Amino acid sequence: MISNKKITIGVTNLSFHRIAASLVTNILLDMGFEVNRIYEHHEKNFQNLKEGKTDLLTSAWLPSSHGGYRAEVQKTVPLTNLGLHYKPYALWGVPEYVSEEDVSEVSDLLKPEVLAKMNRRIQGINPGAGISRFSAQMITDYNLGEAGYSFHTGTEEDCFSAFENAVANKEWIVVPLWKPQFLHYKHKIRELKDPKGLLGVVDEAVLLIRDDKKDLFSSEQLKVLDSLRFGNDVIAELDYKVSVEGMDIDKVTKTWLEQNR
Repeated sequence: MISNKKITIGVTNLSFHRIAASLVTNILLDMGFEVNRIYEHHEKNFQNLKEGKTDLLTSAWLPSSHGGYRAEVQKTVPLTNLGLHYKPYALWGVPEYVSEEDVSEVSDLLKPEVLAKMNRRIQGINPGAGISRFSAQMITDYNLGEAGYSFHTGTEEDCFSAFENAVANKEWIVVPLWKPQFLHYKHKIRELKDPKGLLGVVDEAVLLIRDDKKDLFSSEQLKVLDSLRFGNDVIAELDYKVSVEGMDIDKVTKTWLEQNR
């Protein structure tokens, strides 16, 4: 379908955000739009929305992880939330072979018998991510730093490969993660209890649109975008097919949409 309407979507450049953006892109293509995607880190993604370099942003995690970013944009640019793509939340997890009797909550990481086995380097992703901000606070508030634990930011690959290498060798490790994410589709990862509540709440992942761009859509099209529901398990499965099995992202999401319309 040929269209004279162009839409630019801001996408946080992490695998599961790319999945949600691809699903939305295929829906917009079906509506007749020409779609451009700009991939950036969290802060830059919201900055582009504020500056009008993007019309839509997928997906914003609200109110916890990205609420501050949204509020900053909203000071000057009215925004509307659309849909509920999934319900993400941050977590610290350990491989299933780390017994729950030994490690069930974060403070258990300080037990002498756990310190003797656990890798004290906790490898995360980029510093702007909610899980990274939360994890740095965890090191301080649970006094983990005093016991030799340290949190490090890096790329997705840094984080995931550290976990997978540890699992391959049956080593004890803590992974700062979130749902949805493809590692949950591949591995059984047990979440550690966080009594201090530092990992935030269960967020709602939504599509953000600048209010001054709503007139690009008909009221019916806005209703379609607001009705989108995917879920954590769907995002994790599609993420696995793309990130691990190497399938084409837009073909994977298009097939899912065709089978689940």
